Amino acid sequence: MHKNPYRYIDTEILGIRQETANIKTFTLRPVESIPFRAGQFMDLSIPGVGEAPFTPSSNHKISDKIDFTVMAAGRVTKLLHALSVGDMVGLRGPYGTVYPVNEWKGKEVFIVGGGVGLAPLRALLYALFNNVKEYKRISVKYGSRTSKDIVYRNEIDSWKRSDNVDVDVTVDVGDETWKGNVGIVTTIVKNPGFDMGSAVSVVCGPPIMMKFVTFKLIDLGFKPENIYLSMEKNMSCGIGKCGHCRIGPY
Repeated sequence: MHKNPYRYIDTEILGIRQETANIKTFTLRPVESIPFRAGQFMDLSIPGVGEAPFTPSSNHKISDKIDFTVMAAGRVTKLLHALSVGDMVGLRGPYGTVYPVNEWKGKEVFIVGGGVGLAPLRALLYALFNNVKEYKRISVKYGSRTSKDIVYRNEIDSWKRSDNVDVDVTVDVGDETWKGNVGIVTTIVKNPGFDMGSAVSVVCGPPIMMKFVTFKLIDLGFKPENIYLSMEKNMSCGIGKCGHCRIGPY
């Protein structure tokens, strides 16, 4: 018999952390281990309601617990936000393409995130931090709408203290509590002081943000083939049947 590709694994909600007014991080424990790698995504199911695709935001070396950072935006995500610790959801996957982090060793890695787009990049950052000294430099540029919309605020402060890592954060709209840069994320995407011709960049955020960040990166000297974009917004079934992953002829 063929394996059912839509089968999901029962998963318990172990913890819920409020990141912003409409973003929560869920720590889930599947009844069986689900190995994944940074860059892959999974479909999260609420039985009887529906499912939606999300990228794990935790360290892939820990497969018995998986974090997902989710914005309440649609029917499934709003109902997910209404769940409590101890409730059960389903996971299936992983799907998608793995970031080739081993090929990046010895190179500079330039990461740009916008809003909740930092969530998929968190798994990538953990993958890089696991062997941080094997990369020349890791630069992180992150933008959010306001200071209240910054996800992983405490973790970002710890990243700034890491060796071989530099982090810049900006907000679109400042207030009296914000002492950092004010402006869209492209305002902090500047010459990082290394050879952009051999460097790698990874971008995740709203599509319009990724578009203009890509233009900026190319202007800075990054090669198009070294720029990775997370297009998970288009994903749905995960196995190429529904057609949502299609971008033109791809």
